[in-house]
Amino acid sequence: MGIWRNVTDTFSEERRHYSNTYLEICEVYDEAVEVSIFSADNNQYEIYVSYGIMYGIIYCSQEEAYEKFEEIKRVLEKDYEENKEPSNQFINEFAKIYGLCLPNDIFFDAPSLFELF
Repeated sequence: MGIWRNVTDTFSEERRHYSNTYLEICEVYDEAVEVSIFSADNNQYEIYVSYGIMYGIIYCSQEEAYEKFEEIKRVLEKDYEENKEPSNQFINEFAKIYGLCLPNDIFFDAPSLFELF
């Protein structure tokens, strides 16, 4: 079994400020799963999740952020230990339960994307 490592200090103070948010904590599991908490001035917190092909943001209040952060870590760790990669079923269920959203600031290379079809 892997362990969760707090890697927050690997980010400079400047890099912890991102798009009107602030990186409060970033933890990784077995170098394969990442869960981070970002705070914002409007009391809207963001929990960033990255696990295999699944990634996104879960929006929540400051009051529920850290409890939800720990819960999400447990869920992702369990699935990672059992499967190493998230299944489509896991992704769909996780997204539905936690309200996982794609970040607003993701950019796609449209010409390259259209070449796929």
